Amino acid sequence: MARHERLSTLLSLLGQRETLDVEEVAEELRVSPSTIRRDLDHLAEQQLLTRTRGGAVANDLAYDLPLRYKTARHAPEKQRISAAAAALAQPGTVVGLNGGTTTASIARAIAMRPDLANRGEGPGLTVVTNALNIAHELAVRPNIKIVVTGGVARPQSFELSGPLATWVLNELTLDLLFLGVDAFDADAGAFAHHEGEASINRLMVDRAERVVAAADGSKLGHRAFARICPADRVHTLVTDTDADPAQIRAFEAIGVEVAAV
Repeated sequence: MARHERLSTLLSLLGQRETLDVEEVAEELRVSPSTIRRDLDHLAEQQLLTRTRGGAVANDLAYDLPLRYKTARHAPEKQRISAAAAALAQPGTVVGLNGGTTTASIARAIAMRPDLANRGEGPGLTVVTNALNIAHELAVRPNIKIVVTGGVARPQSFELSGPLATWVLNELTLDLLFLGVDAFDADAGAFAHHEGEASINRLMVDRAERVVAAADGSKLGHRAFARICPADRVHTLVTDTDADPAQIRAFEAIGVEVAAV
């Protein structure tokens, strides 16, 4: 296995497991432990992980791993959440999607809905997004009209932000926004790790008539660096059945409808 392939595999395994053991991974990849140590040191220098004695863990910047390395985390929960969220989109409406693995999964679920196809009078749905990967995936769907915000792309998340994205969003209105979050707390609100993305996400919330937050249970009751909006600005939270019941009650107490799937 070439080194670049090995590095990609290590990041992929870290995205799935969140911790790596040198001896374990060396045996799995059939290379020496010293090779794995050098690889982990190299990735740590790029701040893609944190080295530990005997291995590595996902650090506080784990969100900066490219999306392809994060999709396996909480995958079954995300699939259920995505299907339930996608069912809320009504044909002919304008739907917003910010970036993230969960919203990308929602986009795929929307694309598979047969009731959105073959609408002779117009697109089955109009999707507004600041995520390049979502736009790329939906652009080939003739029944879906894609509007991309423009802006400066972050290679780690594929999200567009900055003045151009702000200008476009200020000219649009959304019937429904699917909001992906990095953390969601009933008292503190919805959060993103990056301040630029949080700013654009906040504007998308402001432009939306209805906001649906999609987050697995691991994100509830936590805070991150940059706040997107207060929790009560979200109308519906779609989460998984493993979510802490106390967290669900806290959201319901402030008027957020919760669907645990």
